[in-house]
This record gives sequence, C-alpha cells and structure tokens, in this order.
Amino acid sequence: MKKQFVVSALVAAMVVMLGMRAAADEVKGFTLQDQDGEEVSLSDFEGKVVVLEWTSWSCPFPIRHYNAKNMQALAEKWMEQDVVWLAINSTHYETQEQDKQNREKFGLPYPVLNDSSGEVGKLYGATNTPHMFVLDKDHTIVYQGAIDDDPRGAKLQEGTALNYVDQALTELFADEEISVPKTPAYGCTVKYP
Repeated sequence: MKKQFVVSALVAAMVVMLGMRAAADEVKGFTLQDQDGEEVSLSDFEGKVVVLEWTSWSCPFPIRHYNAKNMQALAEKWMEQDVVWLAINSTHYETQEQDKQNREKFGLPYPVLNDSSGEVGKLYGATNTPHMFVLDKDHTIVYQGAIDDDPRGAKLQEGTALNYVDQALTELFADEEISVPKTPAYGCTVKYP
C-alpha cells in the first residue's frame, strides 16, 4: 500500500511538471509592477523581441553574473537592437524596495518586475534563478533555460562560456532556426510562496 502511494505521488508530480513545461512553451501575457511601482505588461511590447530573466537577490548565481557585469553588458548589447529585457523576481519574501535597491546597486539597465505572488513565474514554469526566456516578435518562446553553459562560473572568468541567450538572439535576428531552443536552467530554485 505504501509503495502504491509513493508511485502514485511520483506519477502525479511528473504530470504537474510536464504540465508546467508544456505551459511554458505557450505565449503568456502578464502585468506586474516594476521597482518603482509602475505597471508593465507584456502587451506593451507588441512586435518586439523580449527577454525575460528570472532573478533573486538571495541567490549567488544571478549575483555572480551581475558582479561580473556580463548580464548587464548582454542586455545593453541587445537593447541597442530594440530588444526589451525584463527581470522578474518571483521570490516570495523579496520586496519591490529590494528590487529597487539592487537594481541600482548592480546598475541593471532594465526594470525588475516584482512577482512575489509567484503567479507569473508559475505561468512560465520558471524553476531557477537565473531562468531565461527569449520571446520572438509574436511573443512565442523560442528559447528557455540557462543563461550559459557555465553553472560553476569557471568559464565566465576565462571568457569561454557559451551564452545561450546571445546565441538564440543572434540566430533569431538572422532569421535562422534556433539551434538550441531549450536547456536546463541552473541556479537556485525559485522560492515560490
């Protein structure tokens, strides 16, 4: 009986996870407040390529990228091409004020949207910080997963990390097929309520 319960629980968990993953492939609209309390909606950026970056101030993985300034540099590079870059913080215990302070501290050139309810994160199936999503001009997800192939940070220091987001955006703007549309995200798990 106990074994049957465990198997049933595992099957149920797999169904939920598969449902989240399937949902993440669909276009999902949202409206959230940024660090200044201004409402930002995905629909505000119709016809534009959008990058969504899940973040957290209590996770060392995005902080490593902010300290190295590589996340900011990548965002600035593509913002010059009219790409919209939005960070989303779904950590249930982190506030809009913390988003504002850390955006300033790390010099992020893009807004940080507060999703402490976790609603948008769950809608997209965001699992880690950072978890990246690239949306084409129709807001279809063309890439989702890790920022790069360097979870330990060694390649970042050497400058040899393969940046999946940069690669996907380059291919998207060249009207090429996205060679790597999905990778496993690394980092801390999103701390949903």
